[in-house]
Amino acid sequence: MSVATIDSSAARKAMIDSQLRPSGVNDEWLLAAMGSVPREDFVPAGARGHAYIDRAVPLGDGHALPAPLFHGRMLSEAAPRRDDRILVVSCGSDYLAALLRTLDVNVTVVSAADAAAGVKGTFSLILIDGAIEQLPAALAAALDEGGRIVTGMTQRGVTRLSSGRKIGGAVALVPLVDMGIPVLAEFAAPKSWSF
Repeated sequence: MSVATIDSSAARKAMIDSQLRPSGVNDEWLLAAMGSVPREDFVPAGARGHAYIDRAVPLGDGHALPAPLFHGRMLSEAAPRRDDRILVVSCGSDYLAALLRTLDVNVTVVSAADAAAGVKGTFSLILIDGAIEQLPAALAAALDEGGRIVTGMTQRGVTRLSSGRKIGGAVALVPLVDMGIPVLAEFAAPKSWSF
């Protein structure tokens, strides 16, 4: 076993014990996934030493991998099932999809730019790996009736983990908890003037 493997294993354990468990993330499948998927493989080589810190890791091109707690709280809220058809809107890293794949579920990954323009097919669960200002109608249309969505939302500069369902053809998102979440510029609301 290499020194890097020992260090990253210890870092994953520390992430679980000091960031996830104290914040209420205790789903056994999720802790097992986050304990086995090497986060450092999903960030630029120069950022590997920071892969387990409790804040976002820059990926380049204006994107960032959210902090581990965001992924933990998001997946705990989403409660993915094996029969879900899951769409992951990527922040530029496939870490979230890799966590889901430990469940042997059907996962489709699209970039934020592609998702903002619309996707093919429909999904029972949509996970957006970052914060959005608005949910495009084309992405809402890709959610099955009764389907679930979990994302970060930003409003007046505050980011919150939010979740919702599609009921009667409409998607309503409810804020759950304030937390630092990288904003996906592809989902910015049109700029408007106000007093």
